[in-house]
Amino acid sequence: MVDRCGVIAGPWQMGRVDQGVFSWWLLSHHFGRPLTYIGFGGSGKQVRDLLHVDDLVDLVDAQLGDPERWSGVRANVGGGRECSLSLLEATALCRELTGNEVPIGSEPQTRPGDVPIYLSDCSHLFSLDPWRPQRGAREVLADLLAWAAEHEDELGRTLGFA
Repeated sequence: MVDRCGVIAGPWQMGRVDQGVFSWWLLSHHFGRPLTYIGFGGSGKQVRDLLHVDDLVDLVDAQLGDPERWSGVRANVGGGRECSLSLLEATALCRELTGNEVPIGSEPQTRPGDVPIYLSDCSHLFSLDPWRPQRGAREVLADLLAWAAEHEDELGRTLGFA
């Protein structure tokens, strides 16, 4: 089985600007670090779906429990349209959850290979199994925030935020 995942997010993800963007966005708000909308005119309108790590674990656990059924299966796994955010929407949600507003710059130049919208098409997976992501964007970011608050000192040092 091969699970081709969209943006995975949640507790224990050490986000970076180029990987784990939603974790990076939330952690930057939590720690009061400035951010930048990069590319596509610097508008923050690029969209990604996100998948809570626990939803992915639920799927992988079921797959490992029935390896013959899943042998040779290749499928996209992600939040799809139902669990997606633009950076503008992520900013509003991060501000609401953390109570912090951070400065956000704008870099209009789009980087090579960047895409304006990525939404996982999970129709093949959904045709094979009743599994569906159970956690929405708010819950993904709220769980990440709770974890960050619990591990604030270590996390701040690890990410160079402290």
